[in-house]
Amino acid sequence: MSQSRHRIQSYVFVGVQFICLGWIFATGPWVAETPALLLLEMLGGLLVVWALWTMKLRHLSALPEIKPQSPLQTGGPYRWIRHPMYTALLLLTLALVIEEFSLWRGLVWCLLVVDLFLKLQYEEVLLMNAFPDYREYQTRSHKLIPWIV
Repeated sequence: MSQSRHRIQSYVFVGVQFICLGWIFATGPWVAETPALLLLEMLGGLLVVWALWTMKLRHLSALPEIKPQSPLQTGGPYRWIRHPMYTALLLLTLALVIEEFSLWRGLVWCLLVVDLFLKLQYEEVLLMNAFPDYREYQTRSHKLIPWIV
């Protein structure tokens, strides 16, 4: 696949991701009121903070391409989850969608799940190409949810 097709694919993944997130935040509450859902949302938020703290902002990008000089991150939440930012987004938005559920919000959340899963599949190929140790790291970690996916 050509470099320009790779870039277009990356922008499509990120575009769909931000459209879904925007829809969810624009059509419902930003903070869950139900205690269990608030806890789920807070867990997602804490996971975002922990992943950002571990990753460092200079290595962060919404695009799946790996920034030059970025190390393979295997500490913090990355010890167990290869894509903790995706997990955090899904937890946080799931709480918000359930808090004020509608068919459209549920469908948009499902589209977000599919988009992030396809994006992480693509990102994993890039990570395998960039880091020789990535295959071994895959054997001791989970894509999104420890002991499940």
